[in-house]
Amino acid sequence: MSLTFDPEIAEALAPMASAMAEAAPPAVGDVAARRALWEPIIGAAGTAQPIPADVTTDDHHVTTDDGARITVRWYTKDGATPGPAVLFFHGGGYIFGHVDLFDGPVARYVSASGVPMLSVEYRRAPEHPFPTPLEDAYAALRWLHGHASELGVDPERVAVMGDSAGGGLAAALSILARDRGGPGIARQILLMPMLDDRATTPDPHIEPYLLWSYDDSRTAWPALLGEAAGGPDVPATAAPARLQDATGLPPAYIEVGQLDVFRDEDTAYATKLSRAGVPVEFHLHPGVPHEFDSIAFESDVARRAIADRVRVLKSI
Repeated sequence: MSLTFDPEIAEALAPMASAMAEAAPPAVGDVAARRALWEPIIGAAGTAQPIPADVTTDDHHVTTDDGARITVRWYTKDGATPGPAVLFFHGGGYIFGHVDLFDGPVARYVSASGVPMLSVEYRRAPEHPFPTPLEDAYAALRWLHGHASELGVDPERVAVMGDSAGGGLAAALSILARDRGGPGIARQILLMPMLDDRATTPDPHIEPYLLWSYDDSRTAWPALLGEAAGGPDVPATAAPARLQDATGLPPAYIEVGQLDVFRDEDTAYATKLSRAGVPVEFHLHPGVPHEFDSIAFESDVARRAIADRVRVLKSI
């Protein structure tokens, strides 16, 4: 029996599939075309569901070690009590996306869980290659810990979370914070994370179902890493799949679809963490591609995934 889309996913994807079939995909290496293609889709997906009325946002600014000033957006649920907080990193292959495009998803997580989030406008490749996005993330983590008291945050209950490239950034930040001796991270929540710059050999079983393609990865990783991409000298803080020693990393929640180009690297990462004694909850969702929860948010599998994420957020 061959792999196939979940029926609800297939139904939701049908209009998009028709439109994409008529358009030539961007060439490998064409970052601008991918930004023009995907950012409107992300924006539409983010606003396809109601924005919760019980969540307020405030923008702050963080000065990084290289003197840049990045925006961080603080989301809080009305009436929420002090406690945990989450540092959130949006997806986009490190090459596209902004916090504005993810207002809807982040606000919905905050409304459903009651846990506030700080969404980070990290700088993107190729204009700002590694390690800039990661150092932006680290600066935001230090800022959140440094302002924990005034924000009503327990510094022992700060988690990191992200989807796709944002999940990879959350994983990399967990490694960096461990190696630098803090600030502390209580949990890493990795949603279909982008972890391995070497995973560019197509799997013919899933290739017909991909939304984020192998060509997208062949574009994104060199944008982030330059000529080092795929070579022997990439550190785990750039591509967490390169990690040799996972000892001491925070407990992880990891999920990915079976029809996702990141499936194998995410499965392997969950195993690597587990073998190092790191508590891991792992979900492999059958019949779903990358970002399935945004595309088919009314599907049973998306509802189950969101419920699991909210449960984990509440447990921080």
